[in-house]
Amino acid sequence: MLLYLTEYLTRFNTGFNVFGYLTLRSVLAAITALLISFLVGPYMIRRLSQYKIGQTVRDDGPETHLTKAGTPTMGGALILVAIAVTTLLWGDLDNRYVWMLMLTTMLFGVVGAVDDYRKLVLQDPKGLPAAQKYFWQSVIAIGAAMWLFTTAELPIETALIVPVFKEVAIDLGWWFVPLTYFVVVGSSNAVNLTDGLDGLAIMPTVLVAGALGIFAYVTGHAQFASYLGIPFITGVGEVAIFCGAIAGAGLGFLWFNAYPAMVFMGDIGALALGAALGMVAVIVRQELVLLIMGGVFVMETVSVILQVTSYKLTGRRIFRMAPLHHHFELKGWPEPRVIVRFWIITVILVLVGLATLKIR
Repeated sequence: MLLYLTEYLTRFNTGFNVFGYLTLRSVLAAITALLISFLVGPYMIRRLSQYKIGQTVRDDGPETHLTKAGTPTMGGALILVAIAVTTLLWGDLDNRYVWMLMLTTMLFGVVGAVDDYRKLVLQDPKGLPAAQKYFWQSVIAIGAAMWLFTTAELPIETALIVPVFKEVAIDLGWWFVPLTYFVVVGSSNAVNLTDGLDGLAIMPTVLVAGALGIFAYVTGHAQFASYLGIPFITGVGEVAIFCGAIAGAGLGFLWFNAYPAMVFMGDIGALALGAALGMVAVIVRQELVLLIMGGVFVMETVSVILQVTSYKLTGRRIFRMAPLHHHFELKGWPEPRVIVRFWIITVILVLVGLATLKIR
């Protein structure tokens, strides 16, 4: 909305032209989302505490987690509010990718909210049954994939881009739809599995979103895309605004979620943010790079798969507890050490992912 206002004001003063630049609007989006989080956060935490929407803690987990029982949860709603308001303020509302990202993210947030509500308010330990959760995640993801496929204007918009290799772009055809489904649903659940320690999931989300914002900017810029040897897709640059909003909202949330956390994200935030990262990666055609940069999310997910598979087949556990961060806790690592080391790993992986822009 502010973009249209500045375009109107440009008629009277050309200085307002500066607000048309994606780089500035991306920075302003991050700052705006950060400020919204700071302003709304204390109020939301008080409300969650007032309604006694607090975290339940498993008694078979690390003993240090028992003190976290009752900590306000569903704080992910704060992130979604900040993202939505910021994107509406600074984004180009005529851009189809902006609306698709907003819709997909918010719908995944609704699925997470229902799950949280059943767990925390209705005191149903199972929350939303897994079959129903995956069903609705699948419906949303497949719907988004179908929309992207049917509205694609160029073959490159549905091709699989292989990092490092400049000329390798695999024409997926209809296989684009299941690939998008697996990326979005997989990313959503991977972030959700990672969200088990204070600030563990949100900082990698911020870092990956920031990096994907760079990919979005250069993918939507004809000259940069040509120079870097990546596909140029009209309109994708606007996705950088959405990524800036995620980064700003995430940092604002981390202010309250840092150890020891004053509020937890809940499924409403984790499922939505994971889906958002997956959708952005699909739109900028960097699904494989997301796999690299989101390596922490991948490790957490794989640890759960290996643990469950091993236990069912052999009756033995590979890790002391899954997801992986709990394994290290039970080995004696203090929670802050696990968190910061996983952050460091993410920084390294994000830099590797960004390096693929030039190494071709």
